[in-house]
Amino acid sequence: MSFTSEQLSGDDWEQRVGEQFRALRLRSGFDQAGLAEASGVSLGAVKNLEHGKGSTLKTLVKVARSLDRSEWLLEIAPPVTVSPIEILRSGRQRQRNRVYRPRGGNS
Repeated sequence: MSFTSEQLSGDDWEQRVGEQFRALRLRSGFDQAGLAEASGVSLGAVKNLEHGKGSTLKTLVKVARSLDRSEWLLEIAPPVTVSPIEILRSGRQRQRNRVYRPRGGNS
């Protein structure tokens, strides 16, 4: 059965990410202890990541780098290509979110 990203819970996503890291670790020839050492994280952190049991972003980044998957990180957080300051300087009018009424005693 196939699900869209909107149908998956946070726990489902953690499980899927963990499965992908486990498969990649095995293809790379690491055991969990070896990957933990190469990544500079604890063995428990690798186990938690692989089992979808809650992991830190720091652990995910370190393990992804150790497995030569830094491009995954760019998919999660692509570089910003539009500067909000440049948009303001370009003279574009921003759309108002509120209606402003003039103040005063005249109704």
